[in-house]
Amino acid sequence: MHALHLRLPKNFVLEERLDRYADAIEAFPTSYAGRWAEACAPLTAQGLGRFREARLDLGCGKGAFLIEAARREPDVLWVGIDNEPICIAYTAQGICEAGLANAVVVPGSAEHVLSYFAQGELARIYLNFPTPFPKRRHATYRLTHARNLLLLRRVLAPTGTIVFKTDSEPLYLYSRPQFPVAGFHTLWTSEDVRADRPGDPVSGYERKLTAQGAQVYGIYAEPTPEPAPDPADIDAAESDIEQSLVKYLPDDLHSLGYVPHGMEATVVNLRNQRDKADQGRR
Repeated sequence: MHALHLRLPKNFVLEERLDRYADAIEAFPTSYAGRWAEACAPLTAQGLGRFREARLDLGCGKGAFLIEAARREPDVLWVGIDNEPICIAYTAQGICEAGLANAVVVPGSAEHVLSYFAQGELARIYLNFPTPFPKRRHATYRLTHARNLLLLRRVLAPTGTIVFKTDSEPLYLYSRPQFPVAGFHTLWTSEDVRADRPGDPVSGYERKLTAQGAQVYGIYAEPTPEPAPDPADIDAAESDIEQSLVKYLPDDLHSLGYVPHGMEATVVNLRNQRDKADQGRR
């Protein structure tokens, strides 16, 4: 889910790690669709148990958020999905070393969600620091594009919620109108999640980026009771929403104290172009 592919550390043998921590990796997630809360529950004295609900961390990275959240709520099943094998290995290792029976990690990405989960199966979906994809032509790749939110809505329970966090103000500003377009009611928005919700578990990306000066933006939303919007209506609504994240940047790019992750090259190129244009006018 993140733009940069991670490099293997020295002496890190990926296959060996994946094999060693295989107990925390679900290699055949489609077989669990519709029964995650029961199938992953440990046996009890009364027989098969059941978790209170199942939640998804989509793009879980190395699993810091997933592991801390699972530790806090042991009666909830936490499923992490990531398309980076090294992230799967690290997350599985963290789950096993923490001794968590209520967390599992799955290789995959957003397009696999409909085959991994049944309709209405998930109580909550977390989108922690997804890739921004700044260019207009890549807008549909963003997890918060209305079409992707509509897809996620199908596996979300009617009373379920989506939590989105980002260090990118442009992505946050772009995403705010996407939720209502996809048939969601926004419960809260925040331009400083750390201040507004200091007790939330912290993802690895959040810890890293806030140390670099990032401010965390957030949106918390639930599906409306009305039927899901028609894709054609979503396409019509999208024509009225600016799709390039560049348009959400300030005019004075040198005023940026922090450049959002995934937009560094874009900002540098724009700064150079504008500086050259200014010099040409002198």
